[in-house]
Amino acid sequence: MAERTSFVAAAKENVVIRTGSCTVTILPQFGGKIASIFCNGHELLQAPLAPIGPRTKSMPFDAGDASGWDECLPSVAACQLPFGRATANVPDHGDLWRVAWQEIDGNGSSVKLRAACFSLPLEIERTLTLTETSKGHRLAVEYQLTNTGREPAPWSWAAHPLFATVAGDRIVLPPAIQSLVIEGSRANRLGTPGQTVRWPVAPTSEGGATDLSVAQPANSRIGDKLFAGPLSPTENWCALERPSAGMRIRFTFDTADNPYLGLWLCYGGWPEPPGPKQTCVALEPSTAPVDSLARNGPWSRVLHPGKSAVWKMNVDLELL
Repeated sequence: MAERTSFVAAAKENVVIRTGSCTVTILPQFGGKIASIFCNGHELLQAPLAPIGPRTKSMPFDAGDASGWDECLPSVAACQLPFGRATANVPDHGDLWRVAWQEIDGNGSSVKLRAACFSLPLEIERTLTLTETSKGHRLAVEYQLTNTGREPAPWSWAAHPLFATVAGDRIVLPPAIQSLVIEGSRANRLGTPGQTVRWPVAPTSEGGATDLSVAQPANSRIGDKLFAGPLSPTENWCALERPSAGMRIRFTFDTADNPYLGLWLCYGGWPEPPGPKQTCVALEPSTAPVDSLARNGPWSRVLHPGKSAVWKMNVDLELL
């Protein structure tokens, strides 16, 4: 089984996979969270804003640690929607970050975990495999989602990896992406939800312009959620370059499975209440261009009883 270590004081058993100079730490009991990607002497993920501890089925995401890498399923935003003869109540950032995951297979460089949603009859398996490459390391991530119930279940998924940033880090997108849609922008600095903004240099509501591809200082009070897509097969990648860490974090994914890319740009602008703030960028391959499962469109998905959906992506941690 995967090597275990003590990463968080409150943890019972954490899972560590390691290859060369890269170590990935997973917390099965806390939503299967990838709590740490430590590579070449640098922590790549957002540090906890609060102690990592038990979660309830209804607490908002900002009441927790708001760190690391979680999986948002079956919705990113809290919502209600009809399901069979009842109503499904999906909480903030979905179910999975709130529940314990079970390790079902693993070794020193790979681990498979399983978890079940509670708002809808969906069960997910996620396999993480860490390898060395000619440019650094690769974290391969494979998913299988199954409807374990008796009714067709709507669903959406988004990866939620919060990568720590410092001012000057750069987001790189395929050249064909020249605009993004606003899901939310703190103080409407880029505009209101549903509006389109140019990428990478976008006008601001104050009459200026901002280069969205460049990470800003931690006190900038910026919090923007944006979407690109639908993406073509050649737009199947995105990257975050971190010169201060000497690394490039590059995602590749199948746009037939995940036709959208969410971007969360947060430089001291969230959470809203007083206290520590995130300073991070999230690169979020997604099934939908909206955060709420209750918002229907051509992106909407339904999984029939007993059926499964599979998808995968690679995260390459490359030396600059």
